Amino acid sequence: MNYRSLKTSRGWFRRVAGFIVTAALTLGILGGISACARRDVAVLSDRQPGLDLAEFFAGDSVAYGIFEDRFGNLRRQFRVNMTGTVEGDTLTLVEDFLYDDGERADRTWVIRRTGTDDRGIVSYEGTAADVTGTARGRVAGNALNWEYDVVLNMSGSEVKVHFDDWIYRQDEDVAINRAFISKFGIEIGSVTIVFLRGDTAAAVGPLDLETWPE
Repeated sequence: MNYRSLKTSRGWFRRVAGFIVTAALTLGILGGISACARRDVAVLSDRQPGLDLAEFFAGDSVAYGIFEDRFGNLRRQFRVNMTGTVEGDTLTLVEDFLYDDGERADRTWVIRRTGTDDRGIVSYEGTAADVTGTARGRVAGNALNWEYDVVLNMSGSEVKVHFDDWIYRQDEDVAINRAFISKFGIEIGSVTIVFLRGDTAAAVGPLDLETWPE
């Protein structure tokens, strides 16, 4: 390679390297802004109606949900029948899923209330078969925020992703769930779920999990 070619190649390399550094810094800044925006559930302490996980999810409930990719494109829809039982400080929540492509799935959460701090914020720990390690979260006001890692099957490969999960109680029988999914700190998608309990759930459930509605 002659000097002119080498110089041109070095200039191209510097431009590419500069682009990579700029992109990495931009992602880091955006990630930092996103993290700050969802930093602490304590700021919701005054929001009502108050959320108590054991009280809200005890008995039969149903849910409708969607998964969107990072660009806001709808990728999957699902519906869920749930049954919660409470023993002492432990809620066991059995979930049965039907996805819009016909896939069936299930998950059993075991969620334990671990304490209350001097601000009245309640701490929880949770485990499930597809959750790596222990989910940990806190409830303040009408909201739960907890985080955990889940192994997902993507195109035949198992991929571990991180969930930043928020549940907001709206009234006696309704709560809305927003979960932000990331890999290596970069958001790759989100899940939105509407939970219905009590008389509201009884009016529409249990949901048909044999076939997706046409």
